Amino acid sequence: MQGKGVIKFFAIFLAIVCLYEISFTWVVRKVKDDAVAYAKGDTTKQKAYLDSISTKPVYPILGHTYQYCENHELALGLDLQGGMSVTMQVALRDLVQTLANKNPDPTFNQALDKADIDSRTSQSDYITLFVKEYETLNPNGKLAAIFATQDNREHLKFSDDNAKVETYLKEQADVAVQQTYTVINTRIDQLGVTQPNVQLLKDRNQILVELPGVTEQERVRKLLQGTAKLEFYRTFTNTEAFATLNSINSLLAAKNKAAKTDSTKTNAKADTGKAGNKVAEAKKDTSKGALSLLNKVNKSAGKDTSSLAGKASRSAQFPLFTLLSPNYVQNPNTGQVQKSPVIGYALKKDTARVNAILKMPEVKALMPQNMKLLWGVKPIEDKTDNSNNQDKRFELYAMKLSGADNGAVLTGDVVTDARSEIDPVKGSPEVSMSMNPQGAQKWKEVTEQAAPTNDAIAIVLDDNVYSAPGVENAITGGESRIMGNFTIEDTKDLANVLKAGRLPAPAVIVDEDTVGATLGQQAINAGLLSSVLGFVVVLVFMIAYYNRAGTIAVVAVIINVFFLMGVLISLNAVLTMPGVAGIVLTLGISVDANVLIYERAREELALGKSIKLAVADGFKHALSSILDSNISTFLTGLILFVFGSGPIKGFAVVLMIGIATSLFCSLLISRLIFEWMISKGWDIKFSNPWSSHTFKNANYAFVKNRFKFYIFSGAFIIAGLISMFTQGFNYGVDFVGGRTYIVQFNNKNVTTETVHKSIDGPLGVSEVKTFGKDKISITTKYLIEENTTSADTKVRQTLINALGQTPETKITDKNIIKFQKVKATIAEGLKQSAFWTVFIAIIVISAYILLRFRKWQFSLGAMVATAHDALMVLSFFSLFKNFIPFLDIDQSFIAAILTVIGYSINDTVVVFDRIREFLGLHHSASDDPEEVINHAINKTLSRTIITALTVLFVLIVLFVFGGEVIRGFSFALLVGVCFGTYSSICIATPVIVDFGKKDLK
Repeated sequence: MQGKGVIKFFAIFLAIVCLYEISFTWVVRKVKDDAVAYAKGDTTKQKAYLDSISTKPVYPILGHTYQYCENHELALGLDLQGGMSVTMQVALRDLVQTLANKNPDPTFNQALDKADIDSRTSQSDYITLFVKEYETLNPNGKLAAIFATQDNREHLKFSDDNAKVETYLKEQADVAVQQTYTVINTRIDQLGVTQPNVQLLKDRNQILVELPGVTEQERVRKLLQGTAKLEFYRTFTNTEAFATLNSINSLLAAKNKAAKTDSTKTNAKADTGKAGNKVAEAKKDTSKGALSLLNKVNKSAGKDTSSLAGKASRSAQFPLFTLLSPNYVQNPNTGQVQKSPVIGYALKKDTARVNAILKMPEVKALMPQNMKLLWGVKPIEDKTDNSNNQDKRFELYAMKLSGADNGAVLTGDVVTDARSEIDPVKGSPEVSMSMNPQGAQKWKEVTEQAAPTNDAIAIVLDDNVYSAPGVENAITGGESRIMGNFTIEDTKDLANVLKAGRLPAPAVIVDEDTVGATLGQQAINAGLLSSVLGFVVVLVFMIAYYNRAGTIAVVAVIINVFFLMGVLISLNAVLTMPGVAGIVLTLGISVDANVLIYERAREELALGKSIKLAVADGFKHALSSILDSNISTFLTGLILFVFGSGPIKGFAVVLMIGIATSLFCSLLISRLIFEWMISKGWDIKFSNPWSSHTFKNANYAFVKNRFKFYIFSGAFIIAGLISMFTQGFNYGVDFVGGRTYIVQFNNKNVTTETVHKSIDGPLGVSEVKTFGKDKISITTKYLIEENTTSADTKVRQTLINALGQTPETKITDKNIIKFQKVKATIAEGLKQSAFWTVFIAIIVISAYILLRFRKWQFSLGAMVATAHDALMVLSFFSLFKNFIPFLDIDQSFIAAILTVIGYSINDTVVVFDRIREFLGLHHSASDDPEEVINHAINKTLSRTIITALTVLFVLIVLFVFGGEVIRGFSFALLVGVCFGTYSSICIATPVIVDFGKKDLK
């Protein structure tokens, strides 16, 4: 074996990297355990503990902070730790109405109504449906007459045809989706969720939001679905605002002193009076005393702040300034304080405490009536901290309220357009902004007031400051240029923010999945149990069947799992329950390469070769089959990743990484172990007495009996097709739309019949099924067309009230441990996506087979076998849908179908590879291709059965112990692996015989 040194080096290097990546999870778990012990059940106290050490070093030796470790630990999906996942879609009807200035034209509004109805079932985009309906209702009508408004004059003319208007509307729809994505990203930061995931699904104009661990579902719904609010404010400068900050600090310091020195009411009042004197003194001359005060703060910080006493003393003396650093810096050249709209900075972990201080009634009383404090939207790096404990800082701005309503000087509805551009002279990114005539006039007045002193005007979206550019001169005509230290991404975001006020198209939740922490913990326990048991089953079977050689496979599998977990964490992949299934399944299929090698080695030993030569030839002859089978399975995983969503992507990532690591371990690590054992003179056996002759002289007439297999498969598939068209499937909520609630009843004896009686009246006809031992799944379409938070609340409350009519079924909100909502539009899209995903998988894999085997008969055999397996599984799920309780067609089922296709191709390619080898050896005119092919099938029979048994053992463990979340998924795999093993032997190869009798000689 060449390159041993390189392989050893890479294996050691990969092991160190994986150990390093996995260690973050261990460190975080240790810190969280300490937090639980400290809090003693108080979740608020527990969170405060974790916040307090977020920037403290917790990683041994290297000194990584807790925040850093948490960002690099193994991320768990919603189904494993609980949380909330929503898919949001922009309400394009509102957008179209806004662009038309709420045009009252009856045909226009009727077309919108019809487009609303069509969008529930059609996969065409909303703008296309609207234009189509308008042209149907008014064949000669011109959309430009409706949309060529004063605000749209730069984009549309009255003479433009409908196609031009349609293009413009689609462009604005894309802009609205991008704006919504920007706004939602900002709002997610307010929730304080660890490792949130926000994805823009451009092909569907949707936004996926995943929030692990979140428990305030109602707050999340309101926050995500609110209309964006864009405002412009004049700002106070840091020098103007310092007096207020100093007053607040003095007040808090006096309160701390009063609480410490005297607990009586009299002395407390006296100290409060002193505090008032201090406030008055601070207001007298802030310009002179500010810098000296800040010097005191800095000197205090430089003293013994490493001790608890030092920190407590500084916090008592400067309660506000220890959390919020005032922006009061001298210009080194002039000695004057540098003017800025930023009045202070605070670390991310301290912003909540600053907010709490600012909400105190006595603090509000100190603040000017026209002042409003807001944080910057993005953190900045803390350049003052040169240690390893760097954190992100947020800027605090002071808005100058104006007008009779004490609000913004201008609102975002006056902005007609905003663009990210490049300054032609300086070559730097900037933003151009256009306003309507009313906004242009007001903007002129505002900028005239701000220009003489170069004051800043803040651009605020949802009470977050995105930018606060200084005004150099009065701006007339409504055309503005916003310059600054921007990147291209910054200007694009700012342009989207500015257009958010112009296009108030709210985003609505069309798909929602909420998992309670209880169900998540149950999923973790089930996943761990199934993983361990599956692992043990694989190891025991390999040792029992392959003797000492089996132990080498065991070591390779252990190393494979270690590498797999390390790579998963390093890629920031999210581990879901289907991902756990992928790991367990990887345990089953990772031994396949070892099985191929061992079976070939056994053949070489039977020819009388030495153990060293037999091992070398075993690896050599098995290589082609191993690579072809694993590449075809990897292609399946890639298709799953590209076309799948959510849990399916998670499964695909694990599958692809598992294939890569198992190849490395099976081909290289196990080879090194073999050669080391041989060099030590160890006696390596590839079988035990009972397994040494298994399938050794197999000579089953598979090819001769192929028509019997055709008849069986044909009859089963025809019966299945009839069943599909007559009784259909048990579609999950993913495929039909609706709301599903997983309810854990206090009464363990509640039956589905009892639940049906309680809810069928108030909620209409609902689907009720058992979910595990003590839970019931309830699916209803009641109010599914209403996409409002109030509708979700109403359905949930109706369910609780209906079940509460009977003491046996009475529940509270806490009994609902999982919730999922899917719009019918999303469901229809999933059906089409599922069909095309399976179809593309079959085409891609068939193309790969054609490329590798250079005969179309092999490609046809692979295509027929994969289509056969998909149809067999579908037929099974339709024929037995009323007899087996968990035969649901949902997203996990599609992942199972594609996995079955990958497994089937893996199996088929191994058989094909041996057929190709035998046809190359037996190609004379006297050789009968049917006999040659049948002999090749029998030669691979041992490997086919052993691999199938290994995978089936693991899947049985997964089915029994994996929990309800993946029970249907694992059962579909069980059925599919059986059909896949059958088709690779009895369907794929006979097809080659029947279509290639002449070409095979």
